[in-house]
Formats: sequence, C-alpha cells, structure tokens
Amino acid sequence: MIAADRPGMRGAKLLVVEQDGTMRDLPRAELSGLLDPGDLVVANDAATLPASLNGMHVRSGEAIEIRLAGWLSFPDPRRFVGLAFGAGDHRTRTEDRPPPPPLSSGDLIKLGPLEVIVERVLDHPRLLELRLSGSRGAVLAGLAQHGRPIQYAHVPEPLALWDVWTKIAVEPVAFEAPSAGFALDWSTLQTWHRRDVGFTTLTHAAGISSTGDPYLDTRLPFDEPYRIPASTAARVVQAKRRGSRIVAIGTTVVRALESAADPDGSLRAGNGIATGRIERGTPLRFVDTILTGVHQPGESHFELLRAFADDTLLAKTSAALIAHSYRAHEFGDSMLLNRQSPSDSCDA
Repeated sequence: MIAADRPGMRGAKLLVVEQDGTMRDLPRAELSGLLDPGDLVVANDAATLPASLNGMHVRSGEAIEIRLAGWLSFPDPRRFVGLAFGAGDHRTRTEDRPPPPPLSSGDLIKLGPLEVIVERVLDHPRLLELRLSGSRGAVLAGLAQHGRPIQYAHVPEPLALWDVWTKIAVEPVAFEAPSAGFALDWSTLQTWHRRDVGFTTLTHAAGISSTGDPYLDTRLPFDEPYRIPASTAARVVQAKRRGSRIVAIGTTVVRALESAADPDGSLRAGNGIATGRIERGTPLRFVDTILTGVHQPGESHFELLRAFADDTLLAKTSAALIAHSYRAHEFGDSMLLNRQSPSDSCDA
C-alpha cells in the first residue's frame, strides 16, 4: 500500500464498510454526516510523548537510541519498558537498525539531560525495564527537552511534537499517536453536536506499532493502561441500553472499552490495563463501529478488525483500499467499519 509520508496531507479518503458489507469510497470530509442522531462517538484524548531518546551507553561508550514502549508504574514517568537500538535514526528502517551494545542490569545510559538505569534485560536483548533518575518534574522536563516523537522511515523529515498530537490531545501518556483521531477536527465535532451525535473521550496510552523484530512484533500490542472517566462510562452504557451505536475512534478505544466491559452490561470506570489482543472470536460487548486507519494483514491493528468482520469481507476491503490508492500509516486515509452481524458472516 502507499505510505502517507507527511502529516496534514490534503484530500484524505474514507472507505465506509456497512454492516451488510457494501462499501463507499468518500472524501473523509464527509465523516461528519455519516452518523445518526443518538450515536455516541468515543475518542482517545491521549497526547503523545517525545518517546525517542538518543544518547550513550556509558560502559561501552557506544551510541544508543531508547524508544519508550510501555508503562511500568502508570502514570509515574520514571519507570518504563523500553526498546534499545544501536547507532542511527529514523531514516533507516526499524527492521534494519543495528542492535544496541550488549546491555546488563545496572548499566547506565545517558540520554541528554537524563540518566537511565537498566533495571532488567527482559527476554529479548532489545527489550528492557528502565528507571529514569530524578524527580517526576525533572524527568518530564528532560523528556520535553531531549526527546523526539517516535517515527519511521516512511516519513523522511523529522517530526515535531505537535505533528503527533491530535486536535483533542490532553495528557501526554501515549508512545505513538492515537492516529485515528487525526480524522477529527473542530468542524466535525460541531456538526455532530448540531445533529445530536454524542461525543466523549477516554485516555489510553497508545503503544508502539513496530519493534523492528518479527518475534517481538508478534507480541504487540504490549499492555496499555487506560483511564475511563465515570461520565464516559455512564454515557456508553446509556447509549448501549437505548440501542444507539457506539463508534470508537481507533483501536485503542476498542481495547479500553472492551477491557473494561463486564458481562452484565456495565462498564468499569477509572484506571485499567488492556492486555492481550482483540482478534477473531473476541466478543465485542460495546463497540459497534470503528474509525481506523489503513492496516495490513498480520499487523495487530488488522487482527483487531477481525472481531468486526470475517476474513472474506476484510479481504474485499483490503482490495478496495488498494484499488482506490488509499494511503497507509499514521497520517494516511481512514476506514469506517461497521460490525458485521453474524448472519452476514461468510466464514465458518
């Protein structure tokens, strides 16, 4: 598929996939008119951390890049799971980056103004538990001063932090942008308000999309903390009980809502951790529709879509995305996928 290679590209497209499998290729600007009065849209308001940090492994004197990839004590920004790479930058494909210098527990890594201790090397030489020295305020200041957004080779020019913040971004807890939210703008939100389409938010620490290692990629997404306000939980339950559609803006919203769902139809408010994959056969208790980007088979985001539609329909969807030259990755085009009813499924 074509990779969207910069933020803010004009002429974004939207593939609408109805519950019966029919499809429409539309300008994404028409999103605001596609929902019905009473529908409830739920979006992720997480802002993106400057989670890529370059520096030096003190014991060897070699260059190293650390990409923060998971929270160990959410929301304390002093302990993370991180990925380590050798010398280089985002212009080299993640898969082609050299390994980091040999790492051991207790090693010191200097990342600009930050000092980082390797607490533990996990079950892969690139995967670490890290502790950042200093007060919470000092660590946040160091991240802001020295960190950069995680980015990949399909976007050649360096990204600024504001490039990876959606219009509704609030608290910086995500490691990569909850990119489905790039489809939202103030005009869309105002139109929904006028048409009595509900809108609410939760906060989910969106994780990384690639580790550069095929084995580690099969474990994505890592555990991701989330926070669902009591008001959001109440509105979701009320909408579901009256038969209205719940529209998730992105896979992170699906993970949060379905992780917090109880079999009795209630939704747990407050903090939680989304663990494991949502995939084919995973029951969806709340979400009826997802607005998402363009994903390819094998990616964890694509696997989540298998909970919404069978493989026959998803294959047709992928073919339509290619035929209409949809752009992939975080700054690409979008798809609005309505959950297929069991009677419409063609798969056994």
